[in-house]
Amino acid sequence: MDKEYLKAKLANLPTEPGSYQMKNANDEIIYVGKAKNLHNRVNQYFTGAHDFKTTRLVSEIEDFDFIVTRSETEALVLEINLIKKYRPRFNIQFMDDSSYPYIKLTSEDYPRLLIARDMKKDRKARYFGPFPDASAARSTQKLLQSLYPFRRCVHLPDKVCLYYHMGQCLGPCQYEVDPQTYRKMAEEAASFLNGDTDDVIKELTVKMQEASADLEFEKAMEYRNLLDSVRSITASTQNIEKVSGNNFDVFSWYDDKGYIAVTGFLVRRGVVLNKEFRLSPLYGDAQEEFLTFVIQYYENHPKMKLCVPAALDDDALEQLSSVLNTEVTRPMRGYRRRLIEMCTDNARKQLELKFDVVEQQESATLQAQQDLNQLAGCPMNRIELFDNSHTAGTLTVAALVVYQDGIPSRKDYRLYKLHTANSDVDSMKEVVYRRYFRLLKDNGRMPDGILVDGGWTQIAAAREVLDSLGLSDQIRIMGLVKDDRHNTNALMDTNGDTFDIPKDSPLFFLLTRMQDEVHRSAISYHRKLRQKAQTRSVLDEIEGIGPKRKKQLLKAFGSFTALKQASEEQLAEVVPAAAAKNVYEALHEE
Repeated sequence: MDKEYLKAKLANLPTEPGSYQMKNANDEIIYVGKAKNLHNRVNQYFTGAHDFKTTRLVSEIEDFDFIVTRSETEALVLEINLIKKYRPRFNIQFMDDSSYPYIKLTSEDYPRLLIARDMKKDRKARYFGPFPDASAARSTQKLLQSLYPFRRCVHLPDKVCLYYHMGQCLGPCQYEVDPQTYRKMAEEAASFLNGDTDDVIKELTVKMQEASADLEFEKAMEYRNLLDSVRSITASTQNIEKVSGNNFDVFSWYDDKGYIAVTGFLVRRGVVLNKEFRLSPLYGDAQEEFLTFVIQYYENHPKMKLCVPAALDDDALEQLSSVLNTEVTRPMRGYRRRLIEMCTDNARKQLELKFDVVEQQESATLQAQQDLNQLAGCPMNRIELFDNSHTAGTLTVAALVVYQDGIPSRKDYRLYKLHTANSDVDSMKEVVYRRYFRLLKDNGRMPDGILVDGGWTQIAAAREVLDSLGLSDQIRIMGLVKDDRHNTNALMDTNGDTFDIPKDSPLFFLLTRMQDEVHRSAISYHRKLRQKAQTRSVLDEIEGIGPKRKKQLLKAFGSFTALKQASEEQLAEVVPAAAAKNVYEALHEE
């Protein structure tokens, strides 16, 4: 991998918990780990000194991938599942299948709850897990045995044991016990292990309260301790295990800046076993591209129940279900909905990472700058971009951003208030004239080129102004041309010739960043002035409120919205009561 690319990718990793997968030159996963903070943990591999083992691992890393989770515990269980699936050679010496315990509910007439490490020996039994470690499995087993009197002995003895006298066994060895009693206990325990603990908590709470009312405080204490154990284990059990026994897939997407990222989680027995990911240029409708990806995916993979985002419309849902001939749902709540959200979040982070990496990649920026110079037919190392913003033709503003050698020069940014009666073309003429007339007057540094956000109309407007100032031969003008989906796909010169920009090229990423930056500046400035104008239009007309008291009010409440939500009594804490009453009445009349 390009070292510059890897460096930029490391710099832009998210700071959330998750699992990371190290890959070698053949794109094989050679190590899987988990982290509380992905950015900090993954970067540790590439900084400082390491022991022999880690140094050897790092020497083979050419790329890495990651999956963001909601907690470190969730990242740990995901790490376990990925290790089991891929068997990375740098993990195998430390972990294998026998390292991860399950809770086993046997299928005997008088079932037992056991800790198991091999799911193949007794296929009739039910297994729950895997658990992060043996301690977590034992704690859960001990709690369940306290709640449900399953038998403990391997072979039934001739008489009852100590567990019977402790109330933790029904004594089937000596007494007749209806098998239905055990079946009910087994179902309740299975429900608990699948994450449904509400009934247990309610029952224990009632028993604790009854014991306390009967002055049996020692017994009430036992129930309270059991409640604490249930809540503790419930809090530490990660969401990925709450639908144990179910097999389904989750796919979602995120699109922005002419790209689409599709992410899929493959859930087996309630556990996320794998992540699928694809990032590609978006040439059509995002939803259609998503459908195409999913349908093609299942041509080479077994079809499962499928969960997709609620954003997928009814027609697309029906089409997907018909083509795949499988159950397709749009979860609106619960665990599957949370998995959809996690899936979408991973797609968004991967897409944003792609743009952040390319922006920071020096070689890519240099290549983009060279491509732009070649298209323009002359050096355009210093570029200025303009963008306008207004509300229904009023409060019109413009922003100017400057890029030097592909890097934003923020100290040279400028903001302009424009005449509100102007059209978009007239606004372009006004801001271009004001910018370059001022540079001529102050003998300021002229740019090599101007990029206008639009086609021939905006180019002609800017060129007319530069002609009037005698600068048309000195400053090159090019326009950013967009497709029918408002995504930039070409550049236009002053002759009206267009030049297509491949969506996977460094130049595309550079131009997209430039557009985002100038648009952000214009919108931020417009929002600031709009809020100021809104405040001025009301407060400046209220009797008893001058500049000083207006400043006090805004400082006390932070924003006009908070000021409007304040009560008359809260306002009176800042300004005199009479003035507070006037403010309150004026704001609520408004």
